[in-house]
Amino acid sequence: MKRVLLFLATNLAIVLVLSVVTSLLGVNRWFAANGLNYQALLVFCAVFGFGGAFISLALSKTIAKWSTGAQVLTEPRNSSEMWLLQTVERQARAAGIGMPEVAIYEAPEPNAFATGMSKNSALVAVSTGLLRSMSQDEVEAVLGHEISHVANGDMVTLTLIQGVVNTFVMFLARVVGYVIDQALFRRGEDERGPGIGYFVTVMVLELLFGILASMIVAWFSRQREFRADAGGAHLAGKRKMIAALERLKLGHEQSSLPANMTAMGISGGQLAKLFATHPPLDVRIAALQKAA
Repeated sequence: MKRVLLFLATNLAIVLVLSVVTSLLGVNRWFAANGLNYQALLVFCAVFGFGGAFISLALSKTIAKWSTGAQVLTEPRNSSEMWLLQTVERQARAAGIGMPEVAIYEAPEPNAFATGMSKNSALVAVSTGLLRSMSQDEVEAVLGHEISHVANGDMVTLTLIQGVVNTFVMFLARVVGYVIDQALFRRGEDERGPGIGYFVTVMVLELLFGILASMIVAWFSRQREFRADAGGAHLAGKRKMIAALERLKLGHEQSSLPANMTAMGISGGQLAKLFATHPPLDVRIAALQKAA
């Protein structure tokens, strides 16, 4: 969950910054000076849309470490950290990827995530809450799940999908912004090109469309969770993977957090479920139980 949320937040911020910069440089005014040039605008949006997504991917490990305070393990200080490093190394070798960086971050809730720009340059981080609340077998399954995300190339695929989404968000925001500007903000005959209404509308629409487009990325993320669960079951064992999910489910049921803040909408309303990056735990458990 944290992996996808950090990526989405970083991507949205980068796209908005790029839009502000291009507006200040007069690029948007040039595109709309004599009516919109749709072909040139689409190419421009694709370049910046995919550029923003890949910048987000390149920064993913740095942002993750900074935002969580994760400490990368270089030299194990105790047997628990030694076991953690050895388990990740063994699973990475079995999955056919390079050894990821392994980190621990302070957080009371059981959580883990993997991120990075490539299969051979990844980061796997676990919370102290996960290490305290789960058995070694369950932690091993969670690590297998995260290693599978890396081996499956989920971050790169997510970036490509985000690039497509960014492209259409930027393109549609400018087309709709131009139409609104022409319809609502009249200017004199000597004034050419879009006015301030266009720039304000584009920024607002990019934010709104970007949030709505996150539902597409969240849907993709939910589908990849099933494959990562299967990968975790392959690397650690099906019984261990189911036990880990059951432990997470028990933790959610006992959580004192409000329902709309528990597990990114797993217990929330229908709208929250559209933005959920993970399927309900019951559904994931059932999928594993049915798997051969």
